[in-house]
Amino acid sequence: VQLQASGGGLVQAGASLRVSCVASGRAVTNNAVGWFRQAPGKEREFVASISWNGGASLYGDSVKGRFTISRDRAKNTVYLRMSSLKPEDTAVYYCAAGRKSYSGKSFDEYTSWGQGTQVTVSS
Repeated sequence: VQLQASGGGLVQAGASLRVSCVASGRAVTNNAVGWFRQAPGKEREFVASISWNGGASLYGDSVKGRFTISRDRAKNTVYLRMSSLKPEDTAVYYCAAGRKSYSGKSFDEYTSWGQGTQVTVSS
């Protein structure tokens, strides 16, 4: 399976943006999907994950209450809605398929990492 993130861009602080993750090759309808991000000079950070049926989600502490993850299983697509963006949210955002139907915050719970999409928040 290949995952492709898209929808990034340059926005001002306080704005909202939605990024998407589309799976191809095979469906990920039975897998959790996670979002991670990496800023220059920093380690990759867990952002959010969603279970196979969308019934459960997890968020990193730095985005809780501002970001919302959702999925459309029919479209094999997972979304990350980002609100009240801050300059510190600037990073390359990656999506990945979980190895199981529920996945947590650890990198090793995910496989099939896609190419990321750049999100830049100006102050």
